Amino acid sequence: MRSRLAQAIHSIMERRFPERRLFLKSDSETRFIRLRPGMQLGIWSGATLLVGWAIIATAILLMDSIGAGNFRAQAQRDRVLYEDRLNALSEERDMRAQEAVAAQERFASALDQISTMQSEILSLEDRRREAERGLDVVQATLLRVMNERDDALAEVDGLTGGPDGAPILAAAADEMTGTVEILSDALARTAEERDIIAADADFALSHAAELELELRLMEDRNDEIFRQLEEAMNVSVEPLDDMFRAAGMDPDDMITAVRRGYSGTGGPLTPLAFSTMNEAPDTSTLRANGILSSLDRINLYRIAAQKAPFSMPVRDSFRYTSPFGQRWGRMHEGVDMAGPVGTPIYATADGVVTHAGWSSGYGRLIKIRHEFGIETRFGHLNAIDVQVGQRVSQGEHIGDMGNSGRSTGPHLHYEVRVGGEPINPMIYIRAGQDVF
Repeated sequence: MRSRLAQAIHSIMERRFPERRLFLKSDSETRFIRLRPGMQLGIWSGATLLVGWAIIATAILLMDSIGAGNFRAQAQRDRVLYEDRLNALSEERDMRAQEAVAAQERFASALDQISTMQSEILSLEDRRREAERGLDVVQATLLRVMNERDDALAEVDGLTGGPDGAPILAAAADEMTGTVEILSDALARTAEERDIIAADADFALSHAAELELELRLMEDRNDEIFRQLEEAMNVSVEPLDDMFRAAGMDPDDMITAVRRGYSGTGGPLTPLAFSTMNEAPDTSTLRANGILSSLDRINLYRIAAQKAPFSMPVRDSFRYTSPFGQRWGRMHEGVDMAGPVGTPIYATADGVVTHAGWSSGYGRLIKIRHEFGIETRFGHLNAIDVQVGQRVSQGEHIGDMGNSGRSTGPHLHYEVRVGGEPINPMIYIRAGQDVF
């Protein structure tokens, strides 16, 4: 039965792969190679496996390249969206800060107006009291004069019986009439002035009530503005705090170092001080100073972010080929980013170039010293575009990707060292990508 199966298989192979002969002719002789069905099947199977492997490997590489490109494009879009959001928050923060300053100025002006009105009210109240006292004096004088007039009339009645009574009575009556008219005029003027003062006082009190209502509305508006500003500051500051902590950097120590070494525009902001009478600052001043402190912290974060390597050294398409850690029995102290020869390489933070030339193993190497004891290294370059001692900025073109030194293909070997010790560069890269 086994021979029958072998014969059946052999007949099938004969139909598919008939025996062939490959003739090799030379000047003196002719030889041939017999290609039996089994040999042809083996060659055909090997060729099929080789072509299939090539197709699968090519598909994997293409999918890896497309996936890396899509990931970078998505990261770039997220970064642009976050930058737009951060810019919008900054514009709204500036607008709210201006509104807060303007509201504070209006608040101070309203306080001045209220103080002036209160002084005027007190002055009017003093004048009203003086007018009342004067009116009381005039009334007392008028009463006294009327009493004296009554007494004089009584005396006149007693004198009318004499021969000289009529002239004396006429003179006394004229004198009393003139005095009464003078007192009546004075009383009328005093009453009119009192009414004017009372009307002014009522107007001042009503205007003061309107100013107090406007002041309360202004305080409510200021509270809403301060609340929105404080929320915007929290949204802006917390991701930056997390970014530096994720990179193993203490935000307070970093801000202290930046503030100590800072010189230039846009630096630390001065707190507000509205009181000129050695009084404790009010709640609005304290909240405004808190917002200014947050703005100052964001500004210092911006300065520090340019001095620490949070950005990417490669901005064109690339793929990660070797991570940080143990590799082939020894420590790989950086990450490898593979791409075409000549791909631009950029500085990841502000710093000073300390090495720009050939180094054993690294090939063409650039070293940059940054703040906070950080150093970055860029190895296996094809070209170097900086010199030792040159100060570079974050994002500045410093060289091109290559295959120099001990390298198996064109790529960038990127290192981050803190205090001379190698640190995984992806800590800084991921922290920067989460924010920027």
